[in-house]
Amino acid sequence: LVRKRAELMQSAMPEGEGGMAAILGLDDEAIIEVCRATAQDGVAEAVNFNSPGQVVVAGERFAVEKVVLLSKEAGARRAIMLPVSVPAHSSLMRPAGAILADELEGTVITDPFVPVICAVDAMPYTGPEDIRQRLKQQIFQPVRWVDVVRHMVGTGIEKIVECGPGKVLTGLNRRIERSLTAVCLDTDTTLQAIKDGGFE
Repeated sequence: LVRKRAELMQSAMPEGEGGMAAILGLDDEAIIEVCRATAQDGVAEAVNFNSPGQVVVAGERFAVEKVVLLSKEAGARRAIMLPVSVPAHSSLMRPAGAILADELEGTVITDPFVPVICAVDAMPYTGPEDIRQRLKQQIFQPVRWVDVVRHMVGTGIEKIVECGPGKVLTGLNRRIERSLTAVCLDTDTTLQAIKDGGFE
């Protein structure tokens, strides 16, 4: 499913016609407003709410490039195009979501036995049909990472381990909620320290 999802997103738009940009130093509403201001130039939408003051925009390349320019004029600390042409998590991905929905129908999915929070609405999945529906939506809906982390904190979570290479989420998590203890499980040493209870 992960591979199929990636293939669908890659093929949803001709190479070079889509784009993404990172905007730093503007609040969410300001970026959403800048995207609205480029509506006549094409699709450009805020699609990744990574941390306060860090939002990614995706859509048609010309419109996204216009968002970069307008964001700088609006006072963004940094606004840069990213080296990708897939407008991930934008409405341009709806056709890919529809095809993925068909794939999901033929996939056995069981009830989660631990809470898994969906990035579409920052709420836990409730069962197989809910999982299918929101996995489809994840392709063309914004990633609300700030809300996901705040939901976890609201349920009493105090420590977060990022699994996988890199430390991007660990850095974002600390910016979202300073009270969190956030670590990245990126080395054998870190894994052993966590297993031994040395989480701080």
